[in-house]
Amino acid sequence: MRFYIIAMQFLTIIPLPFSVHREKEDLGRSTALFPLAGFTIGALLVGLNLLISPWLARPLCDALLITALSAVTGGLHLDGMADVCDGLAARGGRDRFLAVMKDSNVGAVGAAGLVLDLLLKWQALVAVPNEIKWQALLLFPAMARFGQVLTLTGARHARADGLGAAFVQGAGAVALSIAFVITAAAAFFLLGAKAFIAMMALCLFTAGGRMFFQRRLGGLTGDTVGCISELNEILVLIIFSTTLILQ
Repeated sequence: MRFYIIAMQFLTIIPLPFSVHREKEDLGRSTALFPLAGFTIGALLVGLNLLISPWLARPLCDALLITALSAVTGGLHLDGMADVCDGLAARGGRDRFLAVMKDSNVGAVGAAGLVLDLLLKWQALVAVPNEIKWQALLLFPAMARFGQVLTLTGARHARADGLGAAFVQGAGAVALSIAFVITAAAAFFLLGAKAFIAMMALCLFTAGGRMFFQRRLGGLTGDTVGCISELNEILVLIIFSTTLILQ
């Protein structure tokens, strides 16, 4: 329960009526329950969808769902997406990339990346068939947060300080195994074996993204983890929108 609360406090801005004491190593250990926090976020989206979908056109409803997702997470990973886009656009080597990501200002490329991120996520959700929409709303935040655990486990950290380093140091094989079991069991229960198409794609994409950033930066930062997570949300929704899931 304590690690779930820590995960919720980090991944969302949902006000909890209580708090828990946490040590630095607890951040990494809490990653085991990141998917459970993702399911909580997904459950909120399902509830909101039930409230507004009878009254609104599907595109507008889904736009509000993506807005709610951004709001409940406090734009945590959107910030990482913007910073990585600015870092990729900056000329120079590793140190320049890291310096640009650490800058609190958002450049033109970062702003464009944010717009494209939200636009793609919205359109991918619109394309998800109504028959599996509530399952998709539950699963895609959880799968993306499992992707965060996969990204962190066994990775190097590009900076000695920062939250990214704390999570990389604390995440391990046990946390990854627990996160996988939670995500895979729920995915199978909700969509059957076909859900593993999305799981496999997410794992491959996450491995590729982690490899890219570790080669480019010598390790990961919180921003790179957030960027991969945002792209994983889009990827999972795109797969859910294909006929592969419905066949």
